[in-house]
Amino acid sequence: MASNRQTRPSIGEVAKDMASGRIGVVMGEVGGRVQLRPMRGGIEWEAMPGDVVAPMAREELSARLDVKNSNSRAGL
Repeated sequence: MASNRQTRPSIGEVAKDMASGRIGVVMGEVGGRVQLRPMRGGIEWEAMPGDVVAPMAREELSARLDVKNSNSRAGL
């Protein structure tokens, strides 16, 4: 039987910080906080574990497309 309980994304997976609305990649957990890095790279931010969830498919696709478009404009 499938569980309705949502699990928090693990290291390397895309996640959404519900408190800030930002989407990033889970880099680790230190001191009881989850560390996330923006999908484009950059400085990590910390989020409370209860605020970190898997993004909706539409949100993740939008974030990934934003990175692709940014790379394309930069000639990468």
